[in-house]
Amino acid sequence: MTVTLTILAIIFGLVLGGVLGAFVLVPLWHRKKLEEASKQVEKIKVDAEEKAKADAKHLVYEAKEEAMRLTRDAERSLKDKQAEFGRRERNFYKMEEQLTRRIENLDKKTQENERIRQRIEGKEKSLDGEIGKIRTELERVSGMTSAEAKEVILKQVEEDSRYAAAQLAREIEETAKQEATANARKIIVAAISRCTVDHYSDAIVTSVALKSDEMKGRIIGREGRNIRALEAMTGVDIIIDDTPGVVVISCFDPTRREVARLTLERLISDGRIHPAKIEEMVEKVKVEVADVIWQAGQEATFATGVSGVHPEIVKLLGKLKFRTSYGQNVLKHSIEVAHLSGVIAAELGLNPKIAKRSGLLHDIGKAVDAEIEGTHQALGMEFARKFGEGKPVVLAVGGHHGDIEQTIEAAIVQVADAISASRPGARGESLESYLQRLEKLEEIGTAFEGVDKCYAIQAGRELRVMVKPDKMDEVLTYDLCRKITKRIEEELEYPGMIKVTVIRETREVDFAK
Repeated sequence: MTVTLTILAIIFGLVLGGVLGAFVLVPLWHRKKLEEASKQVEKIKVDAEEKAKADAKHLVYEAKEEAMRLTRDAERSLKDKQAEFGRRERNFYKMEEQLTRRIENLDKKTQENERIRQRIEGKEKSLDGEIGKIRTELERVSGMTSAEAKEVILKQVEEDSRYAAAQLAREIEETAKQEATANARKIIVAAISRCTVDHYSDAIVTSVALKSDEMKGRIIGREGRNIRALEAMTGVDIIIDDTPGVVVISCFDPTRREVARLTLERLISDGRIHPAKIEEMVEKVKVEVADVIWQAGQEATFATGVSGVHPEIVKLLGKLKFRTSYGQNVLKHSIEVAHLSGVIAAELGLNPKIAKRSGLLHDIGKAVDAEIEGTHQALGMEFARKFGEGKPVVLAVGGHHGDIEQTIEAAIVQVADAISASRPGARGESLESYLQRLEKLEEIGTAFEGVDKCYAIQAGRELRVMVKPDKMDEVLTYDLCRKITKRIEEELEYPGMIKVTVIRETREVDFAK
């Protein structure tokens, strides 16, 4: 019982102590927490005030820095504007001084012109007086008045004019007769030509096949620059029409036509078509064509059994591969003449080797007659002598048309030449006349000073002349076009009209290294 009471007493005491502690200690604990919180709030307030002051100082510093920067920029801009204004002011003063000097010079020139005018007026008055004196003296000496002298002079002029008119009428009548005869012959030839095979298409036109019509646009290029570059560099006329898969190259010179054909085929195969590539490809093809010419010359010497020919003569023979005479290939004609000459000489008991050599070389002048003036006989004779051919061969080359005293070899070559040319279908006179007209057209263009290149295109309907820009200006170019046109009208017979185009182009080339 005592123990139980003791335990209860202890429990009661603990409960009572807890209650008393709750009422006494809890308020003390809360008070302490409030004091601590007040201190923290005060500290936070102090820290916030200090931070606000620091931020305010920093903002004031940044504002001062920005103001100083803006001030410096404004000062710098003001100085620049002041310098620009000073420069303009100095220029203005200079211009004012120059204008003042010009006005002074103008005043001086005006005064000088006035003095010159006064002197001229004085001389005119003096001359009028002298003329009057001379007229009076002439009337006194001649015994005629001015009206009578004028009437005599008019009668003399009338008589002279009548004589000149009669002479001119006679010349016109003779010219009309000659032109009527020539036109009649042309009409007859044209009528006959219609009944024969056309020589022009196969001789002056080459077709290049295209994989697709899309390639035509690439060949033409932007605003036609590719086709113009190709025509200018090769001297041909490129015709692109509605014919599917075909581009036509037209030119009377087969060498230039072959260069254009190979160039166009290479460009189509390569796919890169632009003026620089065209120029590069044209140069490469020209080298290849030169190799073909050399090979053709060597083959001609091998085919005829002619040995010991100078390399320059071989080149001339190779050029004949691209020449025609009245529609006949000159190289094949020369080989045929060589064989015929050898046979004829052997039948006559003469040296067939000399005759064959003479026959092979008889037309080499046709390979150079476009570059040097003279007949192909004289040019061939000169080149044969220059490159070491014997006297019989030289005389045969120069005399195979009877221009000089003929040797037996020249007579043999002349007969062989006639046989080769007169066989049926060998030549076409209409084609040769056409080619000669085109060659003459180019010769007229290149005869003027300052001309660099000259091409007859559009089947002879246009002459394209390229001049040297360092020697010809715009005024001289215009005058050159008029002179060429006038000379063509005077020296050449042609159907329809011929367009003359003079091109002055400046090209500068440099390399980036």
